[in-house]
Amino acid sequence: MNRAAALRLGAFAGVLALAFGAAFGIGSAVGPIAAAGDTSAAPAHGEEMGGMEHGSHAAGGQLPGLAVSDQGYTFAPVKTFFTGQQQTELRFTIQGPDGKPVTKYTKTHEKDLHLIVVRRDLSGFHHVHPAMAADGTWSIPFTFTAGGTWRLYADFQPAGHDSTITLGTDVNVTGMYVPVPVAEPASVYSFDGYDVTLAGAPVAGKESELTFKVSKDGKAVTDLQPYLGAFGHLVSLRGGDLAYLHNHPAEHAAPGTKGGPEITFATTFPTAGTYSLFLDFQHAGAVHTAEFTVKVGPSGPPIVPPTATTTTTAGHAETPHGH
Repeated sequence: MNRAAALRLGAFAGVLALAFGAAFGIGSAVGPIAAAGDTSAAPAHGEEMGGMEHGSHAAGGQLPGLAVSDQGYTFAPVKTFFTGQQQTELRFTIQGPDGKPVTKYTKTHEKDLHLIVVRRDLSGFHHVHPAMAADGTWSIPFTFTAGGTWRLYADFQPAGHDSTITLGTDVNVTGMYVPVPVAEPASVYSFDGYDVTLAGAPVAGKESELTFKVSKDGKAVTDLQPYLGAFGHLVSLRGGDLAYLHNHPAEHAAPGTKGGPEITFATTFPTAGTYSLFLDFQHAGAVHTAEFTVKVGPSGPPIVPPTATTTTTAGHAETPHGH
């Protein structure tokens, strides 16, 4: 059952609630994936993660996205309660060490700030780019597609700062809440005629190489378009606490160039556990998102995609991805 069907079934059953869930869920996928164990050591404090180097974090080597404040900067939403299924406006500021809204940033991947919005069960992933007013207030029209607790991440680099910072905060959305379970680990994600395969050998605490291969209607895609300076963007969220890893491929995508079918990332999963991966890529003028579940341990068999993919449409119409 896809997500849209699950939400409709919940509506017919009359399950109305304001959710504060910690379940995980991503879209349907097919194909086996090698699972690993459950223990490992975390990377050294301040280690580069997946190609986007984050500076030192809060005490104890805290990972990106777990704190609303870090290094003197605070993620401050204007409001934290919303109504589901109604268009609203997300408005927030990034307060600096002096307590004032930050108004000057260093662009990272062609934007001053990247905003990730996802429900805490991981159903409904959005990577969007709000606009900033002169007073430092960021805003963007947005519709929360279902009730529950949603996680917001602000990924940015203040002007004069030597690294990016990722802050996270929760907002509450009234309305229907039907928790969506996490999909089983798989090496293929199929939707709208696209098949995206995943290969690699993720190991906790060590840099791992992940390669995604994109095909459309059974043919390899060789004309991927640049999107924010790259042929793909990868966000990984750790199950349980939703620690955030924002990774980019080493290959730069200059305007007018073409890429694919493969997109490779160097990624460090800091601990053992289950991670949800969201790959954004642009093709034929539209940005698409492929979703994967990966289990990471101290060592383990590699993820091996099947030699031939079978197209299975993934249902995620109830939470269209925003870019």
